[in-house]
Order: sequence, then C-alpha cells, then structure tokens
Amino acid sequence: MSTLHFLNDDGTECKVSDASSPAGGLKTAAKRYTNGQANPEGLTLFFAHCIGTHKEHWEPVIDKLFSILNSNSKHPRQRIREAWAFDWQNHGDSAVVNEEKLNDRPEGISVYEWSAAIRNFVHSPRMKGHRIVPLGHSAGAGTMMLLTLEIPLSEIPYVALVLIEATMITREHFYESFDARIETMEFTINATLGRRDTWPSKEFAFEWMSKRFPWQFWDQRIVRIMADYGLKDTSTGEVQLKCTKEQEATLYPDVDPHFEAMDELARVCQTLPVHAVWGETEDIVYASRFLVGHILILEQSGRNTGCDR
Repeated sequence: MSTLHFLNDDGTECKVSDASSPAGGLKTAAKRYTNGQANPEGLTLFFAHCIGTHKEHWEPVIDKLFSILNSNSKHPRQRIREAWAFDWQNHGDSAVVNEEKLNDRPEGISVYEWSAAIRNFVHSPRMKGHRIVPLGHSAGAGTMMLLTLEIPLSEIPYVALVLIEATMITREHFYESFDARIETMEFTINATLGRRDTWPSKEFAFEWMSKRFPWQFWDQRIVRIMADYGLKDTSTGEVQLKCTKEQEATLYPDVDPHFEAMDELARVCQTLPVHAVWGETEDIVYASRFLVGHILILEQSGRNTGCDR
C-alpha cells in the first residue's frame, strides 16, 4: 500500500490539498510504502531517484524487497518497517506542485537542496525511533551520501547506506579527464533540451518511448512507470513531462555536490556500512574509477580501505 505525502523544506508535512499553495518554500513529494507484515523494529528505507526519473521508478525494487525481507522467516529487525521514495523538487509530483516557484528558479534545484529537504525529514518527529537505510541511484546516490553532512560520526542516524551506480567522483579524477567530461556533459544537455517532451496520450508516449533511446533499453515496467507517473495533462489535452527539459538540463553541470559526497564517503565509511552497487554495463560512470577515487581519498586521509564494494 502506498500513500502520497508532501514535505515542507523544513521536513514537516503539509496537507496534499495545501501543497500547491504559493506560501512557503518548495515542496518535496514522497510516497510511503507499507505492507501487512511490517514490524516497528524493522528497517525504514529511503529512496532517491536519478536525474530525469521520479519516485515511482523505485516501485519494482520496493515490491521485491518487501517480498524478500518481510517473510515470516526473517527476524523482526531484518524486515522492512516502511519505505519512502522522494521526488526531487523539480521532478515528478514535486514539479507539479512547485510549478509556479520553479518558474523563478531557472538555475534549477541543486542536489544540496534536495538532500537538505530529506535530511530535515530524517530529523522530524515523524522519523523518531526509525532505523533508516538510505538508497540512492546515480545523482540520487550523491543526494543520500550528503545526508550525513555536519553530523558527528557518533550521531549518524542511519543503519547503512546503499549507493547504486553513483555519479560521485573526486575533484582530482574529474579534472584529470576534464575535456572529455565537459564534452559528454554538453552532449547530454543538448540532447535533453532537444528531446521530445509532449505526446497525444500516455499510451502513445509509452509506445513511442519503447522504441527509442534510452527507454528502449529499460525494463518495460520502468518505461510504463515513466508514462504513467512522469507525465502530466496539459490544457491542450496532451501529456507532457512533469520535469521540464529546461529544469533537467540544469542538473548535469551541478558537479560540486558529487565531489563533496565523495569526501563525505571517506569521512563516514569506517562508522557507517556503505554498499556500492553497479549494473553490468559500464556506460556512463565507471565503477573502477569510482573505487580508485574512493581508495585514494581514504589513503590520503589515513583511513583503511575497508568499505564494501
């Protein structure tokens, strides 16, 4: 079962009916997932998506984890208490309720701002007593890594952290191949801005995406979720991306948070179990380069390289 929630930028919740109010700052949409076998001693999972997707893209993963971890054979502390998936403030349902405010934010919404909103929710009364495990994909991995910012090692409120195809990298490794990275970044930005963003219907969009890059390489369940939850109705009767092309394009040059996330990983990994997960195809971020950078900063800081990888 899932329920939709909206969070203020200070981590407090607001009514769904009030989410589009012009008062206050940007809102963060979140879905809470539970099932009948949840246990208050179990884990609370937090999910952050990558650029250009949204919170519902995690649903196949969440369903699978519930089926694996919430069986009666599992100890109560190994089960899932609940799961939360968050929309970046300019993605998904967040983008819909923040539409007017985003018109005044052409520079986009940094990873820092999204991470801060989730971090404030972690420290809200709603999460008191929860055993939280953040999971992030791509830019969402850096977002979750930054949840530990400015928190003493002895007070980190997480059980573990899972980084999936993280785009985190040391500043040194980024600038070693600066020209190639900028070329890739500019290509991605131009491709994003030139991409189609409006279709006659969600079903038409699903069929169209299923035949084209990059969606044709996705699991069909994920393409369907993109069409069902990533599009909004327009005044002309068509459907359009909730996250505008312009807002998405601003996020690719936002590299500083990913540098700092790498530094934060070095700081906390001796205290917090960190798991890095990679896909079979190294197409955008190379696991080996991530790990080399990770080991490098650990050695420079005098730490052992004992994190999971």
